[in-house]
Formats: sequence, structure tokens, C-alpha cells
Amino acid sequence: MAAFFILLVLVAAKLDEAADSVVRGPFFAVDGDTLAAGGERLRLQGLDAPELDQTCEDGKGLLWPCGGEARRFLARLVAGGEVECLGRERDRYRRLLVRCRAGETSINAAMVRQGLAVASGRYAEEQVAARREERGLWAGRFESPRDWRASRGMMEDAGLVEAFLNWVKRQAGWQ
Repeated sequence: MAAFFILLVLVAAKLDEAADSVVRGPFFAVDGDTLAAGGERLRLQGLDAPELDQTCEDGKGLLWPCGGEARRFLARLVAGGEVECLGRERDRYRRLLVRCRAGETSINAAMVRQGLAVASGRYAEEQVAARREERGLWAGRFESPRDWRASRGMMEDAGLVEAFLNWVKRQAGWQ
């Protein structure tokens, strides 16, 4: 009975994985957490990177272009040949929310581990390591990307409302 249950769980996991859309490059890094592949826009899931124009302070109080550096690092990560992104949900801007890999390397985790994005729901271990080692954003002071956007009127916070609407769409089979 236990073996049958385990088999059922494995089959369900495989079917769930099969529902993901697969996107292969070439990719263009739009910013530190957004990629373009052909006409498709992809948003890296589980993290939030500084905006392109955002600056941060290093450990000595000097400003550095953290948003530009996040974009450059993401561009290097996806520049290799065998990059694959998986996702099924879309954000309010209709970008596919994805988890990307280059071989065995999780691109999403690498962005957080390098300190060039903050974890948002995932990649907490990578963020703890980046903070401990004072990498990237964690080397000095910075405004969270979300707060930076909000202070410049660049986003309205739909947060819970958006999550609820996505849940309703999934339950109704609209997504």
C-alpha cells in the first residue's frame, strides 16, 4: 500500500511538472529579474532584483549601480547555450513566471546567492548566505526594490488581490 501511494505521488508530481511551459533561449536580460526570449517576457520567480536605474551603497558608503550590475550578471548567466526556463503562471504584466536553469545551476538561486536580488518566498538559504558573506546588496545599505519602485510611483501594490485573482482563475480553469 505504501509503495502504491509513493508511486501515485511520483506520477502526480510528473504530471504537475509536465503542465509547465518550457522556454529555451536565446535570452536577453531586460533587467535583473526579467528575460526576453523571442516575443515572450519572462519574470524570474521567487526573487526581486533592483531596478535598472537603482543605486545602492557599498560598505564604504559609495554608490554603485546595483540595478545595472544585476542585469549584467543575469545576462552572463543566460549567455551560455543550454538555458531552460519553466513556468505556468503569469504576473499582472502577463510575464511568464519562471524558474531557469543553466545545466545544474539554478539561475534564480544564483541571482540571490550573489546578492543581486532579494528572495521573495523562495531562496531564503541563498539570501542568508549572501547576507553572511556581505555579497552585492548586502555589502552596504540599499532600499528594497519594491520600496524603491513604490517611492517613485512605479507600481501599485496589488499583492494579495492579485494572488487571490490568480487563485480564482486557476480554480475556474481560466489559467
